[in-house]
Amino acid sequence: MVRIRLTRMGKKKQPFYRIVVVDQKKRRDGAYIESLGYYNPIKDPYILEVNVEKAVEWILKGAQPSETVRKLLSKVGVFSKVDELKRQKKEDN
Repeated sequence: MVRIRLTRMGKKKQPFYRIVVVDQKKRRDGAYIESLGYYNPIKDPYILEVNVEKAVEWILKGAQPSETVRKLLSKVGVFSKVDELKRQKKEDN
């Protein structure tokens, strides 16, 4: 199964995270398929940068986000676009 999850980057006690698409069986910081953005919780306010189009594309392909990534993607509005695209497909059929 393909997952969308965080991979840890940065120095000791100064983490930031990449939002990546990865096979579920891979290690947390192992090789990934594609990077969708990054999240830095240390900065005030936090920094969240996501390529929304790529995230929507992967979710429509069946990639399952982790709980943390699901919360982050919902803040950016990815799931509203996914729902909108699914409604359009239903109306077209």
